Amino acid sequence: MHNFLFGIYPYIALAVLAIGSIARYERDPFTWKSKSSQLLRRKQLILGSVLFHIGVLTIFFGHLVGLLSPIVIWDMLGISHTAKQLLAVIVGGVAGVAALVGGILLLHRRLMDPRIRATSNFADIAILVLLLTQLVLGLGTIFVSLQHLDGGEMVRLMTWAQAIFTFQPNAADNIIGIHWLFQLHLVLGLTIFLVFPFTRLVHMLSAPLRYVIRPGLQIVRTRKRGMR
Repeated sequence: MHNFLFGIYPYIALAVLAIGSIARYERDPFTWKSKSSQLLRRKQLILGSVLFHIGVLTIFFGHLVGLLSPIVIWDMLGISHTAKQLLAVIVGGVAGVAALVGGILLLHRRLMDPRIRATSNFADIAILVLLLTQLVLGLGTIFVSLQHLDGGEMVRLMTWAQAIFTFQPNAADNIIGIHWLFQLHLVLGLTIFLVFPFTRLVHMLSAPLRYVIRPGLQIVRTRKRGMR
């Protein structure tokens, strides 16, 4: 079971993430949106959304860099494992609390407002609950990490992640015996990847780059000659 969860399941989740996202975009492009409910309880949406998105994006890119950057790069930069561990704890802790508070506000708004609840489906609520659970588990791992400031657990997780992405055999062996909170955190994270293409999270892949390079002035309607 350990080998399946941490050696095979990651490839299943990543394959479904990639293929499922492409298939949804090709087959149902009109569902590729976040279904905003901004007109309903706008203030709570803005506060919750800002906290949640800033926190989640910080955590995502922090995990991406922290797990997939070769250890030799950190050694070349002169950053010790202890320093990297503390950096992850501080930045991840602040971002995790912000995302959790924002997520709770969004969930409360979606469940307690009858109008918003009526426009929500099971997937909308389920994915938010999964993300909040993942945030709680992630914050819980901080207390475990504080007991291993030598960075040993962190190095094992880095080795596992890089072994997965480089298709190394027996990648799961790198995290045998790791704390159960880390194991739950990894499994739930992979599960979120698995269900990603079937939820509103797909809008994360639609970076609105055209808004960065568009002209400052937009012509809404041209005025014809002879018309007043």
